[in-house]
Amino acid sequence: MDIGIIGAGRVGSSLARKLRGLGHRVTIANSRGPGTLATFAVETGAIARSVRQVARGADVVIVAIPEKSVVDLPAHLFEATLSDVIVVDAGNYAPQQRDGCIEPIEAGMAESRWVSERLGRPVVKAFNTIEAARLLAGGLPAGTPGRIGLPVAGDASAAKAQVMRLVDALGFDGVDAGSLDDSWRQQPGTPVYGADLDAAGVRAALAQATHERPSEWRATPGVLA
Repeated sequence: MDIGIIGAGRVGSSLARKLRGLGHRVTIANSRGPGTLATFAVETGAIARSVRQVARGADVVIVAIPEKSVVDLPAHLFEATLSDVIVVDAGNYAPQQRDGCIEPIEAGMAESRWVSERLGRPVVKAFNTIEAARLLAGGLPAGTPGRIGLPVAGDASAAKAQVMRLVDALGFDGVDAGSLDDSWRQQPGTPVYGADLDAAGVRAALAQATHERPSEWRATPGVLA
């Protein structure tokens, strides 16, 4: 597949390395321009492009950038893309640590619903619950005991199924986490976030999640979302 990655931080670069290892054609972009990714491109075989070029013609586009940077993406980014392109949101909202206050999320909107509305495209939420180092090195063959499960949420069943196949190919068990509006169950501060659970553990953790956002993951501690 042609896979575009917007964001060359720890998660984006880890996904680029692993997806290239699986034989996919990978293009990658960051906010500083393709020239800053020249060394990474040589190391991995990924192709450094502009953000617009990464989105154009890809089968899957993974957005792995800080939440605050979503609003800075080019307008009409997906206007020239394939009509059935799958957009994956791998980001997290970190208001105190990085992003500042995003009012709709503070009011209770699922982070990826907000991203979807900003992008003007349906998105699938995935790859946000695992640390980059574990994503890069933690994959195991299907059926291996202790294989890490990754929740995948989205509204389009076909897109979600394709992302779950990618998750499996990367060495993890994809777990259907429901609709995009259910994706709050895998946001920071929930039981599944950063827990490296197996598939059964992921399902249990998703079921145990509560909608109250912990204070460290709110812009204003002490105010419930």
